[in-house]
Amino acid sequence: MCGITGAVGLKDISNQLFEGIRNLEYRGYDSCGVALMNGKRAIVVKKNVGYVDDVYKKENVLQHQGHTGIAHTRWATHGQVTKNNTHPFSSCDKKFAVVHNGIISNYQALRKQLKAEGHKFISDTDTEVVPHLLEKFYQETGSVEAAFVNTLRQLEGSYAIAFISIHQPDQIFCARRESPLLLGIDDEVKYVGSDFNAFIDHTKNAVIMDDDEYAIVSRDAYVVKSTVTQEVVAKPVTRIEWDSETTRKGGYPHYMLKEIYEQPQTINNALDVDEKKMDEFVDLLDKKATAQLVGVGTTFYVTMYANYIFSQISGKYIPAISSDEFVSLSPVDGDSFVLAISQSGETYDTISALKHAKAQGAATGAIVNVMGSTISRLVDKTILQGSGPEICVISTKAALAQMVILTHMALKLGLRRKRITQRQYKASLKSLHDLPEVINGILNERSGFIHRIAHQHRNVKNWLYLGRGIYYPIALESALKMKEVAYVHAEGMPCGFLKHGTLAMIDDDVYSIVFIPPKSDKAMYQATLASVAEIRARSGFVLGIHFDERGKDKELFSEELIIPQVPDIVAPFIHLVISQLLAYFTATSLKRNVDKPRSLAKSVTVG
Repeated sequence: MCGITGAVGLKDISNQLFEGIRNLEYRGYDSCGVALMNGKRAIVVKKNVGYVDDVYKKENVLQHQGHTGIAHTRWATHGQVTKNNTHPFSSCDKKFAVVHNGIISNYQALRKQLKAEGHKFISDTDTEVVPHLLEKFYQETGSVEAAFVNTLRQLEGSYAIAFISIHQPDQIFCARRESPLLLGIDDEVKYVGSDFNAFIDHTKNAVIMDDDEYAIVSRDAYVVKSTVTQEVVAKPVTRIEWDSETTRKGGYPHYMLKEIYEQPQTINNALDVDEKKMDEFVDLLDKKATAQLVGVGTTFYVTMYANYIFSQISGKYIPAISSDEFVSLSPVDGDSFVLAISQSGETYDTISALKHAKAQGAATGAIVNVMGSTISRLVDKTILQGSGPEICVISTKAALAQMVILTHMALKLGLRRKRITQRQYKASLKSLHDLPEVINGILNERSGFIHRIAHQHRNVKNWLYLGRGIYYPIALESALKMKEVAYVHAEGMPCGFLKHGTLAMIDDDVYSIVFIPPKSDKAMYQATLASVAEIRARSGFVLGIHFDERGKDKELFSEELIIPQVPDIVAPFIHLVISQLLAYFTATSLKRNVDKPRSLAKSVTVG
């Protein structure tokens, strides 16, 4: 995962590169760099470690102008975070400058060969073999395009590559294999980007490249060709419906808080998903002998939630499998349906799982947030969740929207399988439609209480997040939010684990958060309170999040957060939103970099 942008026009494009790479910073922000073609037919490269704004100031990047350029923001994979390991990379003769996202798996053998031929390397990265290969093959062929094709045929692994060369100073060359890349089409400027955000401020027209394709882009034209045959590939222009204003903070101090507050509208959008597409998914879930849910990280916890909701409502057990373990764990065949969840639609492990499923003959589907993404084009059927751009590295609104869509799908399947009545279906659907108003109330009326609790306990080093049944995946996702954004050790687990070892950890340094279901779910409610009692009997701290407006015995909870009563089907959503706010306010109290947590990036496109 990294961010690539490029632009070529008749006038100076340095500001467009700056805007583009800053918009992509959520994909990686260990370091960044720019390569510009200046008027002297030389390539100026400026790069350093740090955030985009800081590097641009430190290196005086905007003092340099050019009509053709590329830029890159890095999330380190090969090589430490140093200036020498920062993109772009140049050839020995400085006539090629390259940026790359992905992993070139055979780079060590290529590096050894190139060194033996006299090429000098300055970095520890896999990427640096590319400019040296381009230089080598250009010297042999005298053609930039031929050099590029020969280079691509040498590379193993995944890549999105863009480069400029003084041999063709008014063009950008780019290619992709298993790593996203697309073109932005405007009348006066053409763009290259890892995703729409690279150029959304300037054009909504995009050409989405597929694997094993390369493109040659100039100010007034572009052509896409097959890497295998070098034949021209006709590509449609896709219209991006996102508004660039939605990617801006809009007065919020952080994108994370903005995106949390956007969740009521996000739910409305999720409930407005095309009914026919939803029914197509339900058909496959109902008719196929087996079905699996796949995701990784937050989306794995979304699939775990869905595992519970499908079992409870439809009576069909649909296991949740982490994408990175899918190939080892799940047997699939022509009578299987694999449903993938991905915010970006570019998640490497999920793509690998889907490719494996398709190779075994399974039907595939996906719920994704980005139109034209790799996963949306790989699967047989796609639901676009319509959450709009999620800029913060920490996923909030996208995950909630996926949960809403899966709940709606489970209701449809339950109705079809006659596990619920039409009346129950309508009542549950009404609860989902009422959810945005409830969450608005939480955000507007309870956030102050949550902020106080977070600030008061900001120095707690260890948290247990505990829930039973469907609240177990809520506990896992809530703990992940605390780890990701506040860098605080947090562990999600089912309440039943307490008696099987975890109670030994309860002391003054380990605090617990327990998700209490509504009293209407009597058995689970009583069992969860019993777990609270187990912790309190050992003098452990318990923050109880519950729906009893009358409050509880003060001896039961050390601290409590009381939330308005809601129907059982939407209660987990309320717990999740509260946990998002708790993690956010803890992070701000600890002065963390909320939108760009250390060592993380938004779209994990490498294995």
